[in-house]
Amino acid sequence: MKYLACFAVALASFVIVPGAFAQEVPDHVNLGVFGNYVRLSDDDLNLAGVGARVSVNVLPMVQLEAESSYEFDQAFATGFVNSSSGSASIGRTNVRMLDGLFGPKLMTNRGPVRLFVTAKGGFDNFNISNSPATFGTVGNTFAGLRGSNIYGVFYPGGGAEAFFGPIGLRVDVGDEIYFQNGGHNNLRISFGPTIRF
Repeated sequence: MKYLACFAVALASFVIVPGAFAQEVPDHVNLGVFGNYVRLSDDDLNLAGVGARVSVNVLPMVQLEAESSYEFDQAFATGFVNSSSGSASIGRTNVRMLDGLFGPKLMTNRGPVRLFVTAKGGFDNFNISNSPATFGTVGNTFAGLRGSNIYGVFYPGGGAEAFFGPIGLRVDVGDEIYFQNGGHNNLRISFGPTIRF
């Protein structure tokens, strides 16, 4: 009986005491930046870029999230010119993509590690440019959005985020489906830091 009481006290100290002294970090708004990779399946084109997102809690396990990213043009190999020397031709695509997504994010728990699923809608804008990838170029792309280059997007995805106090890391993977004469499925992966307050 004495051992059972000691075990109960030890168990309670491991469960109750850390919870009493833990500092709960508020989780009303999350801000994050990320690196982004999109594989355009129709053209076998890999685009990489950067983006930012903001999430606002509407329920304890539901957030509304808005994000946008800009994918730079990518170089590609056109194949071997001379098979005996092994030389390759490298070209630039000058294709760039701007996207904007908005929708709910459903989380599994409120602990330091969370799994989530999301379903967002938005737009993709494809453009051709040989300008350098600067903040001015990104701003001009937003300012120059035209209806003929914008396609509707549905993005189902999921991922995980791990927090160490207010600072965390997030990774998500999904299918960025844009609609132009039917749906076009494209792999999208993003990874980056986030802060909650």
